[in-house]
Amino acid sequence: MAYQGVIEDFQRIREHKIPKRIPCCALSEEFDVKWYGKYNYEEFCQDGDKMFEVFKAAIEYFDYDWAWLQIDDCFEFEPLGVKVKGEGDILRATCGYLPVNWDTLKNLPVMDPWKDGRMPEKLKAIRKLKDHFGDTVLITGSCAGPFSAVGLTYSLQESMMMMLTDPEFLYASMEYWTEFYKRYIKAQQEAGADAIWFGDCNAFSSMVSIPQYTEHILPITKELVTYCEKELNIMIWMHNSEVLVDHVLSHAPLGVSFENIGPAGVMKDIRAATRGRQTISGNLDPIEVLWKGNPDSIKAEVERIINTCKEGGGYIFNSGEMNPGFVAEENMLAYMNTARKLAEY
Repeated sequence: MAYQGVIEDFQRIREHKIPKRIPCCALSEEFDVKWYGKYNYEEFCQDGDKMFEVFKAAIEYFDYDWAWLQIDDCFEFEPLGVKVKGEGDILRATCGYLPVNWDTLKNLPVMDPWKDGRMPEKLKAIRKLKDHFGDTVLITGSCAGPFSAVGLTYSLQESMMMMLTDPEFLYASMEYWTEFYKRYIKAQQEAGADAIWFGDCNAFSSMVSIPQYTEHILPITKELVTYCEKELNIMIWMHNSEVLVDHVLSHAPLGVSFENIGPAGVMKDIRAATRGRQTISGNLDPIEVLWKGNPDSIKAEVERIINTCKEGGGYIFNSGEMNPGFVAEENMLAYMNTARKLAEY
């Protein structure tokens, strides 16, 4: 069962101190819903009571040290009229975007996270999880980074082109999302979130160079991160699924509490480069290892990753990306049980 003191361990890691033990997490929502078996993902993602029910069961059975309420990428975009699609166990994704012009931007509403779209259901789930687990798990809400939010509003292609053709419009659009996310993150904190999963995968190194990131994305993103980390004192857990050392280091000026590393990252090199500069988590491969592997191969990989990253603190064990729904239960148990055995300092 998750433990008293886990929040303090995350805080110690945030401060580059050695925790009592390594928190053990998994990007497990898709797996958890399939494992629980009572609802499909489309039913789960619309109902805060069902979210709570699934998370409670999975945390208690698999002994995760967090509740990860990423759910899907669409919550804050649906109320704007962005079209989304999801069915059965296929997660919702954006598929129809807004016109790219100043009139669209000027007419975007001032959304209320407590009233608009499915956001109130997510806040309900956060509140119920905090009431049930207290401080024995890290309750983790979510939002997109401002740059990725622009892509989810106008399309990925348009957001990339804006850096070249209309940076002024890009910055104005990012500022809209920054102001909204200040409200949305505060609402999640008021509901009980201890941390925010900060997804900015559109800024991944295969799409954005370090000079582009530094010029166009970092300044406005840092404004939001600073507000959250300093004024709200909520932990920001960045996820670009990044795998390249130089790109991970380019994120350090943001001042996030943690950054999750993608499954293709070489943890030995990333840990060496970030030690004392940026706390990291990751990066077990959920496809090749967790889904396609077996308990013995999973145990070996968990041991390799933790032994690579454990020394000196500054590390949280996690998967590198979303765990597929069809992972075998025995594989997930091997993942968590092995991590638990290696967690103590």
